[in-house]
Amino acid sequence: NIYKNAKIDLTTTDITTLYTTPSNSRAIVKSILVCDDSNNGSTITLTLTDAASAIFVLFDVKTVAGHATEQLLSEPLILQESEILKVTAANANRLHVVASILEISRE
Repeated sequence: NIYKNAKIDLTTTDITTLYTTPSNSRAIVKSILVCDDSNNGSTITLTLTDAASAIFVLFDVKTVAGHATEQLLSEPLILQESEILKVTAANANRLHVVASILEISRE
């Protein structure tokens, strides 16, 4: 078991990978915090891409107020092998994202 966090400063409005589960592991995402460090507020979209490249929207255009932090998860999120969490900000240079993860190796 490996406890880790994945963090990113969303400096663009491009789709950005937050975390990828290793091919030999499963992961439990305990929390995903999003903070807007501007006065303006923004929105974030969070998706999960599975091993077959299918995209599942978990949060679509979720509002984060200026100088506020939002906890996206109310329950843990299970990720299987090679699944990818991706985030997209509506505005560049406003949002920071931190995910707390327990990675479980199958080896």
